[in-house]
Amino acid sequence: MNKKPIGFVGLGNMGGRITRRLVDAGHSVLGSDAVAGRAPACGAVPAKSLADVAQQCDHIFLSLPDSHVVQAVVEGTDGLLAHARPGQVVIDLSTAAASSTIRLAQRFSERGVTFIDAGISGGASAAEKGTLTLMVGGDKAVVDSIQNLLKPFSTKVAYMGASGTGHTTKLLNNFLNAVSLAATAEVMVAGKKAGLDLHVLLDILNSSSGVNFATLNRFPKIVDGDYLEGGLTGKLMTKDVVLYVDRMRELGVMSLNASGPMASFGLGTALGYGDMISNRVVDAIGDICGGVRLHL
Repeated sequence: MNKKPIGFVGLGNMGGRITRRLVDAGHSVLGSDAVAGRAPACGAVPAKSLADVAQQCDHIFLSLPDSHVVQAVVEGTDGLLAHARPGQVVIDLSTAAASSTIRLAQRFSERGVTFIDAGISGGASAAEKGTLTLMVGGDKAVVDSIQNLLKPFSTKVAYMGASGTGHTTKLLNNFLNAVSLAATAEVMVAGKKAGLDLHVLLDILNSSSGVNFATLNRFPKIVDGDYLEGGLTGKLMTKDVVLYVDRMRELGVMSLNASGPMASFGLGTALGYGDMISNRVVDAIGDICGGVRLHL
């Protein structure tokens, strides 16, 4: 195990669970979060400041809401970059804009620090079990050297290429997740209004060409009233779709299918579901279709 503690900035829904996995694997973690009490709750030692994290840790994980927060943590007054030391490795597990990631990697490189982008997939449940999938970009030799730090919370680590490719892959995945969730929610509301047995409908979908992650893993629970609380919120799903559209613009690719999930999750936020798990989009659609609930 590392003699020095691992730094971890952002101990929320995902970061807290990942930190717990690292602690349970025998690593000492120095944790920083804007919310007091989160560090000890997941087994980390509370850091006095970001400077404290940078000064004590050779390896620092970030798990933050978006690039704006990542940039504030890295480039803000007394942030990580101000206290960076040659040889350090910063691993960003956030869902972030690839263009920002590439720029930060360059800034860190000028200080002798390697910035790795590691998009994660699997949600809170996989984080808790240590079965996340990681999509990683950056210096491959460094990625290979930190496998022991990734192992406690992941079962699949895919090296995608240069800086920014990990976060790009995450955005592509999250967009498909948003499309399938929003579209399946619409279909299930229609099935309910048509008087179909929703369990049978799901069985048919899951043995037919409409099968997707939402039909397989989300709606078998939702139709019985279990929304699988604790995962990605509706507002964060919208943010991910916006990041996807921005990345498509940068790549010169038309984002022809983004309007559907943008409308669906935007509706959810407008109706008060934005801070709830994104699965609640089915209730938002149900609301405008006469107050439909799948489990009633």
